[in-house]
Amino acid sequence: MPRSNPLLWRKPPAIWRYGIAILSVSAALIISRLPAVHLQDAPVSLFLCSVILSAWFGGIGPGLLATAFSVLAFNYYFLPPIHSLGLKAEEIPRLVIFTVSAVFVGSLSAAERSAMESLRRTRDDLRKTVQELQSTNEALQTESLERKQAEEALRQAQSELARVSRVTIMGELTASLAHEVNQPIAAAVTNANTCLRWLTRDHPDVAEAREAASRIVKDATRAAGIISRVRLLFKKGTAQREVVDVNEAIREMIVLLRGEATRYNITVRLELAADLPRIVGDRVQLQQVLMNLIVNSIDAMKEVDGARELAVKSQRTEKEEVLVSVSDSGIGLPPQEADQIFNAFFTTKPHGTGMGLRISRSIVESHGGRLWAAGNSPGGASFHFALPAKIEAKG
Repeated sequence: MPRSNPLLWRKPPAIWRYGIAILSVSAALIISRLPAVHLQDAPVSLFLCSVILSAWFGGIGPGLLATAFSVLAFNYYFLPPIHSLGLKAEEIPRLVIFTVSAVFVGSLSAAERSAMESLRRTRDDLRKTVQELQSTNEALQTESLERKQAEEALRQAQSELARVSRVTIMGELTASLAHEVNQPIAAAVTNANTCLRWLTRDHPDVAEAREAASRIVKDATRAAGIISRVRLLFKKGTAQREVVDVNEAIREMIVLLRGEATRYNITVRLELAADLPRIVGDRVQLQQVLMNLIVNSIDAMKEVDGARELAVKSQRTEKEEVLVSVSDSGIGLPPQEADQIFNAFFTTKPHGTGMGLRISRSIVESHGGRLWAAGNSPGGASFHFALPAKIEAKG
């Protein structure tokens, strides 16, 4: 994310941040009071925009200040009795829902700003990390007496690079991930407005309002689930082996990357075996392998004319292994480069690091498996990895 992006300018001093909150709410109030503004929901939208703006540029504190002023202004100027802080009983639910909505969108705005700044810092660190890895690799070739210490340092550096690689890919997919999160949020806002309409009728329909509120909870839970899965990929920590359902891991990764596939008109087809045995491994690392392979397939199809199809399959092999395949109809594997794609720092992308497939193969091999590539006919490529299945106890 370039530093010239005005949305990511450094936060101003505290007095200016709180000043932005006051000015944005004042502007929203002035605009909503103009004679030209006739829409019923215009004050709500304007005040929510002021809260989002304040939380984005100021943080939680200014966001809460903007929320408080917006609630007071909304109550005083737009809820009966007008020009009074008193409130009719039937208007209380409307004010409560407006307050909750303002706090919700303000918190999301502040959290998104924090996440984007973190992504920017992480991307800046990636180049330094790769340079350190290159230096470490050269030292391993010349300093045989310190081989054991250097190998341990390399292992730790590779683990950190794997995490940075995940974060970098997530940064590149920010637009698609934001779209996936915005969908349930937009649905929640729509249901909130529906709930308001049911409650502000002459005879409030509590049953319909309750159903709308239930949909809000469902949409918010969906958005939280997506954010939770993204946070796991950002998490830094040691490898944790556990029993993993590979089909579930595939479905979760498809949810995160579905927006990126849709962006380039790519059809996603899943063929997951119902009787697939579970494996023992690190869930986050295995999802990183899936993410690297799927993102590579999407990149390979961006400029391809004709049908674009991504197929992800899982099956049980005769050797009691779990076999996962990621196939695409992209540009394929040039013969002269097919043997080099798993080498460190080898890349065909203009801005690639050349570490994605190398990291993926290292992860698969550390789980006792193997990863390989093959060309498709008439075009495209397939990547396959096989992992030993968990041995079930007999009883």
